This record gives sequence, structure tokens and C-alpha cells, in this order.
Amino acid sequence: MAEKTLKQHEIDALFEAAQQAAPEAGRSEVRARVVSYNFASAGEISAEQLRAISMLNDLFARNLTHNLAAWLRTRFQVNLVSAEQIQFNDFLLRIPEISYVASVRLEPLGALSVLQLDLALAPPMIDLLLGGDGREGALRELTDIEESILGSVVEIICRELTVAWQSVGLSFNFERRQMQTQVARIISVNEKTLCLSFEIRMPHSSGVLNLAFPAVVANTILRRLTTDWGRRRRHAAETRVRMEQLARRIRFGASLQLPAVRLGAAELEGLEPGAVLRLNLAANTLPVWRVGSQRLAEAQAMRQGAHRAARLVRQLGEAEP
Repeated sequence: MAEKTLKQHEIDALFEAAQQAAPEAGRSEVRARVVSYNFASAGEISAEQLRAISMLNDLFARNLTHNLAAWLRTRFQVNLVSAEQIQFNDFLLRIPEISYVASVRLEPLGALSVLQLDLALAPPMIDLLLGGDGREGALRELTDIEESILGSVVEIICRELTVAWQSVGLSFNFERRQMQTQVARIISVNEKTLCLSFEIRMPHSSGVLNLAFPAVVANTILRRLTTDWGRRRRHAAETRVRMEQLARRIRFGASLQLPAVRLGAAELEGLEPGAVLRLNLAANTLPVWRVGSQRLAEAQAMRQGAHRAARLVRQLGEAEP
């Protein structure tokens, strides 16, 4: 096949066509890199902020689990379910028709946040605090006495929130219970809020605890988390050793006690010094050694010199009643 030789005007025409096509290709690449921006996504929680929020609230969940379990004398489990930014109106739509909703003041900002607790958790909590075994009850509105008792539980929740969130310098103060019609006045319905959801499990009931923070609080929390929490470092080796030495000096309340038994009122009515009270327990039943209200082991009561003592027989697992 004979080779074709291009003439000069043909070569010039090819270069001119290539130069005209090059700007068009550049503009198409620029158009491909342009992405529409959604201004509604401004202020979204970043992955770093979400990780810091989760760490703080995991601490809150663990503290609340231990402290309320000891206070209620029953198994009590709190887990962080979600942390998200949503409009307050969307938060309101999640609140059941019968629910416990309270306003919580955050100092030093002076802003109000909303705490919502499922009323399914109220009957077993109130029953336990009144000496019962924590059975669930019908879903209904609370009486004045029941509302006062549940208010003490909310105060403990606020106290544990303050402890967990002390790194961001905020204090949670329970203000009062709010009626459903009043909740929308606490925060603007169109305002974007930081919403935290926790699952609460008890032996005979379960429910959800929700917290909603207004934008001013959410922005303060997120800003301090990214600037302060992210820069934290591990303690120096000598500091850790000193902390461990100090922690070994902490004292916990301990007791050696028999299992709980039920007694008739008639038996207690006729009690006198020297009377023998039958507990309906086997003679070989071992007392339980408790430390900080936590069951640790079965033990035998003994004497060591002039002091009472306990000889450990068998350690108890967390799942054992």
C-alpha cells in the first residue's frame, strides 16, 4: 500500500481543528467536577464529632446503668442507640401521646433542652422504689405522688449527664415536667436540634430515653468536642501509677446478708426481744457478700480475733440472681 503524504495546508487544518476541540473538552471536564451544594446540610455532624459524642454518651450510659441499678436494686441497662441532627418538629413527632416530657436547663448557657422518657418505664421504677418487685403496669397518666417519684429518677439522669459532659463545661438541671402542648414552646419547631436516643432495659420492661438540644447548645458542644476532646492525650506513665495507687485507697460499703425473704405482718406484729423469727431458709443457705450494692460472692460468716469476718466460698456471676 502506498503511503500518503500530507500537504502543509492539510497539516495546518488538523492543528486548527484540534485547538478548537481542546477548550470544549476542558469545559466538559469542569462541568463534570461541579456538584450541587445543599445548604440544608450545613452544620451536619462530622464523623469525628459523632465519634466524640458517642464516647461521651457511652460513659453516661455506663454510669447511669450502675447507679440506677444500685438505687433501684435491680438489673438496669442503658445503651446509646443514635445521635443525629434533626428538626425539632421531627423530634416532636416521635413523642408518644402518653409520655413523660421534661425541660432541662443547661448552664452556663441558660438554654432549655427537652428530655423524654417512655411512660412504660415508670410503673416498674415506682414499684421498686415503693418496695415492690418492679412489675410492669398499665400505660396511664401519673398521679401527683408517682410524678414526684419519677422526678427523682430524672434528677439522677441529669446528674449523670453533668458528670459525663463535664468536659464541655455544661451542667444539666432538671426544671419541671412539661405538658405535651407546652413542649413546642421550648424550642422553635423549625430549629435543627441534636437528638440523642438511649434504650433502657429492665427485667420486666423496656423503653426509650430521648434528649433534644437546641442549636446554640449543639453548636457549643460540637465546637468544644472538636477542639478539646480531640486533643486529649493519654496520661503519663507516672501519673497513671499515682492514679492507680490512689484508687486502691477508695473504700466501698460492704455487707454480708442472707437472701431476701417475705414475712407476714402478723409475724412482725408480735415480735419481742428474745423471740425467734423463722425465715424459711435452708440451714445451709450461705449469705451473700455485697460490695457497693453489687453481688460478688457467697460467703460464710466467721470471726477473726475480735472482728467479724467472711470466708468466700463461691464467686457469683453477673447473670446470677
